[in-house]
Amino acid sequence: MFSVETRTVTGQVTALGSAGSFTLVVDRPAEAGGGGKGFNGGQLLYLAVAGCISNDLFREAPRFGVELDSVRVTVEGDFSGDPAVSDAITYEVALSGSGDLEALVREVDRVAEIPNSLRQGTPVSLREIVIA
Repeated sequence: MFSVETRTVTGQVTALGSAGSFTLVVDRPAEAGGGGKGFNGGQLLYLAVAGCISNDLFREAPRFGVELDSVRVTVEGDFSGDPAVSDAITYEVALSGSGDLEALVREVDRVAEIPNSLRQGTPVSLREIVIA
């Protein structure tokens, strides 16, 4: 089971996101009333896609006899509507190494958990509201 959390920095809209011992900064752009100090939610969604693809390339590489030297995953998309939802998300993989790199990328596109969760419409629901 995965669990992540955000907590605002006292007196700011900026928050620290954590998952176990790992942290990152979550914020809104300054022009939208935030501190402009970290990733916004949309960037984090697209970063989740990029991170998943990158990690899975390294996870699956041994099965394909592939040695990876470098991997760059670029994810693009936008948000529209009211309430805003993500438009179609696209990504590009640039990599170097040896072996059948194209077959590896196609397999990762098929099995990567985050893209598949989005493709299949994973339900998201509010579980509880705690007023402190």
